[in-house]
This record gives sequence, C-alpha cells and structure tokens, in this order.
Amino acid sequence: MTNRQLAFIGLGNMGGGMAGRLVESGYALTVYNRTASKAAALVAAGAKLADAPERAAAGHGIVMLSLSDEKAVEEILFGRVVPVLAPGTVIVDTSTVSPAYAREAATRLADKGLRRVEACVVGNPLQARKGELRVYVSGDPEDLYEVRPVLEEIGSEVTHVGAPGNAAAMKLILNLLLGAQVASLAEAVAYGTAAGLDRDQLIGVVSQSGFSSMVMRFRAHLMLKRSYEPAFFRSELMEKDIRIAIEAAAEYGTRMPVLDLVREQFASVVAEGDGNKDAAVLVEHRS
Repeated sequence: MTNRQLAFIGLGNMGGGMAGRLVESGYALTVYNRTASKAAALVAAGAKLADAPERAAAGHGIVMLSLSDEKAVEEILFGRVVPVLAPGTVIVDTSTVSPAYAREAATRLADKGLRRVEACVVGNPLQARKGELRVYVSGDPEDLYEVRPVLEEIGSEVTHVGAPGNAAAMKLILNLLLGAQVASLAEAVAYGTAAGLDRDQLIGVVSQSGFSSMVMRFRAHLMLKRSYEPAFFRSELMEKDIRIAIEAAAEYGTRMPVLDLVREQFASVVAEGDGNKDAAVLVEHRS
C-alpha cells in the first residue's frame, strides 16, 4: 500500500491545486511554501505547515515538488532538502525544467541514494484541484509504480514516456503549441479589429470554429472577459518554457523560428509588467 503521508513543497497555482486534491483524497501532507499564507486553506483542511522546506521533507519517504524553475529547484531541493532525506526517498518533481537539467538532477540524486520521478503535469489549476491533469512521467518504472497511486489522485491520465528528460521534453512541446496558439489568436484579433470587425464577435467566431482547439477556446474565453488574474498560466512562465525549449532543441540542431518570435512576444509582455498575468493577456499587447 502506498504511503499516505508525504511532503509537498511549492504551493503556487498548480502546486496548491495538486496539494488540495491530495488532502481531500485522504493524504496526510506536510507542506511548505515561501509565502506561508498560500497554505492557509490546506492547513484548514488538515495539512501540517512547516516553516522551512527541509523541515517539511524530513522523515518522509515521498517528497513532491512544484517549483517555478531550475534556480528554485537548485536552491530548495539540492540546497536544503536533499541533506535531510533518508536513502531511498522518492522525489516526485512536477517542476518544469529543461530536459538536460532533469537528466542531471536524476543522476545527482541517484548518487546520493535518492530516487527521482519526473512527473510533468499538463492542465490548469482547476483541473489540478479536480484530479484531472495529464501526467507524463520519466524515470525507473519501479519508482513510478511506488508513487503511481499519488499521481493518479492528481491526474486522470498517467503516462510513462521513458528515460529522464523525456517527460520534460513532452511538457515543453505541449507548452510550445499552447504559446503558438495564443500568439496566433492575438495576432488574428489585432488584424480583425484593425479591419473593422467587432473584437468580441471575432473572438467568439474563432473560438467556436473548426480552427480552434480546447486551449484556444479557454484563452479566448479569458480574452472575452479580459480576465487575466489570477493567472492559469503566467506569461513569465510561458516565456521561460518557450526559451528553454528553444535552447534544448538547438542542442539537436533543430531550429524553431516561429516559436522564437512567439517567445519574443511574451518577453515583451513580461518587460511591460504583465508577467504575472495569464498568457492570454498577450492580446492586449497586440491591440
């Protein structure tokens, strides 16, 4: 039977949703977040709040991470958490990092007798809270078997995609397609409104057409409402993910000129102070 006690570190939009789902499902969580107030609802639901990541992780056989980038993983996991973990501990890392960093992290943890399950999640915070994420996993199948019940609580689909780094690559590819669709919709709206079309009617027509998709309809809905906060996927994270994907692709000699232009657009959104707003806010920067 899977250990029903675990540590959860990082309670941002996605992390908070996943942790909430696990608490609701009967898991005993010890949680940590840099901004402790984000843990209030979890504590009220029965989670235990730690005042440091190492104190959240100590004594647990499973530690889940949901951190924003490689720098955060380096500081929190390797700088503070790893020294307190017992050999054999499984780190389930849902953070979006580069494939190269994922492979490196797996090797470094293995050298210390620790196990890393790379669990890249696809979806939004609402889906996280409902246990409806898609989870792409890399690493040792035996380690996945051990934590699969946990992952099945947060995801309606758990798919093993091979060796370390593969799940990260899969997640980045999906985010590339998301960024490209948001950018193309924003450009289409800019052209349509300049041509005299009603903005909201245009967005509605595109959203309901055969040229749309689930993610495009979702972002179109946000554009119609001009509702970009709280963000479902922050623009600064979109820029970060596209950037590391482009860098990873370059290692194989694969050029991505379309996505490079998309990255530049999101970089402009961040530079203009809207990095914390949902990626759909790009439409406001093209008007």
